[in-house]
Amino acid sequence: MEPEHLKTTPKLVVGIVVDQMRYDYLTRFWDHFEDGGFKRLINDGFNCKNNHYNYAPTSTGPGHTSVYTGTTPATHGIIGNNWYDKQINAEVYCAADDSYVSVGTTSNAGKMSPHRMNVTTITDQLRLHTQMRGKTIAIALKDRGAVLPGGHTANAAYWFHGADEGKWITSSYYMNQLPKWVNDFNASGKAMEYKKAWITAKPINTYLESGSDSNTYEGLFKGEANSGFPHNTTEFLDKTKDFDLIKATPYGNSITADFSIAALEGEHLGEDRITDFLAVSFSSTDYVGHKFGVNSKEVQDTYIRLDRDLKRLFAALDKKVGEGEYTVFLTADHAAINVPAYLKDQKIPAGYIDYKAVKSKLTTFLQYKFGTVDLIKNFSNAQIFLDHKVIENLDLEVAKVQEMIAKELLMYEGIDRTYTGHQMWANNYTHGIPYILQNGYNQKRSGDVLLVLKPGVISYPKTGSTHGSPQIYDTHVPLLFYGRGIHKGSTTQRTEISDVAPTVAALLGIAFPNGTIGKPIVEVLE
Repeated sequence: MEPEHLKTTPKLVVGIVVDQMRYDYLTRFWDHFEDGGFKRLINDGFNCKNNHYNYAPTSTGPGHTSVYTGTTPATHGIIGNNWYDKQINAEVYCAADDSYVSVGTTSNAGKMSPHRMNVTTITDQLRLHTQMRGKTIAIALKDRGAVLPGGHTANAAYWFHGADEGKWITSSYYMNQLPKWVNDFNASGKAMEYKKAWITAKPINTYLESGSDSNTYEGLFKGEANSGFPHNTTEFLDKTKDFDLIKATPYGNSITADFSIAALEGEHLGEDRITDFLAVSFSSTDYVGHKFGVNSKEVQDTYIRLDRDLKRLFAALDKKVGEGEYTVFLTADHAAINVPAYLKDQKIPAGYIDYKAVKSKLTTFLQYKFGTVDLIKNFSNAQIFLDHKVIENLDLEVAKVQEMIAKELLMYEGIDRTYTGHQMWANNYTHGIPYILQNGYNQKRSGDVLLVLKPGVISYPKTGSTHGSPQIYDTHVPLLFYGRGIHKGSTTQRTEISDVAPTVAALLGIAFPNGTIGKPIVEVLE
């Protein structure tokens, strides 16, 4: 008789992260989706409708890491896309690693590795469990969207180097040269095919689920007079270079789907009973959201087209691996806010904060209170990093100085609440905003004073959407499971992003990633 855990074990797990996807995109654009994409996952799979990030900052690096590690920045250490490193007194990038070289390009775009991630991923655990026989391939337009999900043991992580090359590349962390299938894909001219006008997939007058086509809340592509469709400036069409433009159109997702389908064949994924893992991140949704805002026709069109790309990917999986032989989960690395300028025009409290003005006001306070401005070393990711040596030389206590600065900041327009590093150390918060901040607070890496902006307030240009806060519009993201071993259904019980990895581990019958704080979502598993 077949052991119980093998009954649910798929030949391939496909982890999909949609960059900047809000939960309500599933419901808002539902009538425009076809049958084989999002609707297939929801109708035949399991939908966690109340799924949240349980920490801040809600951004790409921490998001991808948390999905795959089952824990939060407090433990995994990826506290931002970039952060101030207290040890070396310099800003670092979450995936950068100068000890490796680029593979597939002469630029520095490949000098990456997962070395700043302190714990294992679900992909690592699968590799360890199968004595490295199960394969992990990670793919994304963004380097961090591939490197971090791939874990420390990935066979390969590939990302898209735009610039004047338009190629999929990697790092010598994984290999010394690209495999033939990747070189063939890069030589196929696919990237060039996607340098074309962006027109809507369906008649624009049917896009009733989003705002007007051209308005003041949207950014512009270079050379455009207004933000409306079609997007067909010479920047799109005539340049044989500048492939980065593809990323900010739905075609960036299409080339990601093309490359993922090529990887199924090229890497022989899901061809035997030893489970493999394909981690795919669709990044264009984030670029489009940042430029046009979450209520734009551009975002709507991007999701309608992504739905078709998912349909193609699932059809390829049916053909290659076999229907019922693979398991998919789909989530996002964070959500996003509606453009505050738009909200304001609808009489909803919202607005903008100028961090430069905050810094300048704070500098005046420090000079007056302490006679020096050298106390502050860095201000990033809504955190202030203090110079503890300067504080000691002034014969002051760090905790006291943190508190004085936190109280001062609380008086500034746009700031809703402040917390100190000392509070994060001394207390154990179990719910609300402080709980979310504490989960994002890494004792070795995080700052001395944490600030939270008022709901609806951001530090960003007046056009486009952003994310990063502990507010619910940044934390509420989809979580869908589908395929082998997955129960059909849905829940409105709260689930958290750190539950994804242990749920997959339970499905596979393998050890949890070593920093896991989440727990398997019982209703999801058959």
